[in-house]
Amino acid sequence: MLTIPRPDAEDARDNAVFDAVLWAMSRPGDCRHMTTPGPLAVALALVDQECRAHAEDPDLAEALRRTGATLVDLERADHVFLALDSDAALFRLERLSLGDPLYPEQGATLVSPARIGQGAELKLTGPGIETETRLCIGNVHPQFWAQRKRLCAYPLGFEVIFVDGEEIVAIPRSTLVEEI
Repeated sequence: MLTIPRPDAEDARDNAVFDAVLWAMSRPGDCRHMTTPGPLAVALALVDQECRAHAEDPDLAEALRRTGATLVDLERADHVFLALDSDAALFRLERLSLGDPLYPEQGATLVSPARIGQGAELKLTGPGIETETRLCIGNVHPQFWAQRKRLCAYPLGFEVIFVDGEEIVAIPRSTLVEEI
């Protein structure tokens, strides 16, 4: 007889958020709804004991530690939780793992709070987008997009997941972003 364990409430929550992240990554620029708000929900869905993570927020870092993840310096992290609204954040971006030509998938996934629907208007093109997608992302440093363009030379680069309460938008490294 095959026995399949039933997910408890935490597993169901994390699975729902993971599903939203997957949909957001496969459809860059489309806003997805999560069942639980905030970067912590994304952390609990993506990070486990096999991950290396970095968070600037001490409370989030402690939550990451409880997942079993190894907390590391920014340069070695698979998952980075960082607000992108300051000059200091731009400086830290320079230290993100971008992968290398043999292992481009080792580029970091950056999770950042933002204001979806506010701020700079962007035009996105690339895989997962039929023609183009337009959206606004606010609470992000004005130089972030230029810096991302410089750092992300596909297949190298980093993914970014913007979190606004229960809403997320993902922009993979393969997506071209133009400020309008």
